[in-house]
Amino acid sequence: MTEPGMVIVGAGECGARAAFALREEGFAGPVTLIGAEPHLPYERPPLSKQGMAADRPGMTPIAGHDRFAQQGIRLVLGNQARAIDRAARTVELAEGERVPYHRLLLATGAVPRRLPAAAASRHAVTLRTHEDAERIAGHLSARARITIVGGGFIGLELAAAAIGRDCRVTVIEALPRLLARAVPAEIAERIADTHRARGVEILTAASIEAIRDVGEGVQVTLADGRAIAAELLVVGIGALPATDIAAEAGLVVDNGIRVDATLASSDPDIFAAGDCCSFPLALYGGRRVRLEAWRNAQEQGALAARNMLGAREAHSAVPWFWSDQYDLTLQIAGLCDEGATTVRRDLGGDAFILFHLAADGRLVAASGLGHGNAVARDIRLAEMLIARRAAPDPRKLAIPDVKLKSLLAA
Repeated sequence: MTEPGMVIVGAGECGARAAFALREEGFAGPVTLIGAEPHLPYERPPLSKQGMAADRPGMTPIAGHDRFAQQGIRLVLGNQARAIDRAARTVELAEGERVPYHRLLLATGAVPRRLPAAAASRHAVTLRTHEDAERIAGHLSARARITIVGGGFIGLELAAAAIGRDCRVTVIEALPRLLARAVPAEIAERIADTHRARGVEILTAASIEAIRDVGEGVQVTLADGRAIAAELLVVGIGALPATDIAAEAGLVVDNGIRVDATLASSDPDIFAAGDCCSFPLALYGGRRVRLEAWRNAQEQGALAARNMLGAREAHSAVPWFWSDQYDLTLQIAGLCDEGATTVRRDLGGDAFILFHLAADGRLVAASGLGHGNAVARDIRLAEMLIARRAAPDPRKLAIPDVKLKSLLAA
């Protein structure tokens, strides 16, 4: 066995960022990054967006082999971490190696939520990995019929990509509207209208009775008797935190690996970050959340690295999300469901921002929709207002001529 050092399980955005951050913070000991996939750590957001533009999606590595080598980061790829021995302070790999650790970071991410009715279908897939993206993209040909179960970000981004390749697309959502758990109704309605205008058939409040393969395709039967045929069924009904290795090691799991504000788990020498962990947000009264977001993975990877080295720094970043669908970009700062009232600001060109205020007047979230970068600057300024716990005048928030930067200065 090698000298104990910093070991990271999970070679995605969060794990890779943590590995480089350890070096940036001056750590000179061994750093080992373990990933179950055989590829270099790569960017996942393109998988459901521009990655669908070709039959063989390209892969965007976070860094090349040379950079990992220059930083002295040992990559162990295509090898699943199977168990943690907390007493011996080792991680056991599927191929038998035991990797000793001084401190351990679990950045295991999340796995797609499965749809039991689709389990037996040869034509039903989920999207999480590059291989998943390749399989889906290979079916996106002109006039191909694609059925997507789930009207969340992944499902709708895939719908937009499939329409861009001239497919016939049906989206089935069990709830009364799209993006019900993610965005305000006003934004969801605008997004739904955009999809319908591009030819997507959207079925909401739809319950699935059965899924079965028929010839070289798949048929979804709804509770109302309607049957929908397709060449491919994509299940996009959310994700579950990958916590098996943590739970088997006796760590506390609570909608993800439970960590404190410093990202330390119930074992002070084991940290968790990214999609796999739930953590308290001081901005929202210590509310425990789990965030599946690219920027959160980056921020928490860097924060976990600092705290593995003893910084004891509390998480303070404002949650931020984005989605691209057609030429529309959605951006959200903060947690919209914390708001008691909403103020709308029109930015021109159909772009707008909704400011979400708590009962005490504090700005707790902002959600914006527009073409290209129309909302990016104001969402960034709103994010800064949220971080400062500002309570701006709602009347000024509604007036486009009142610059948010002036409210920030005030």
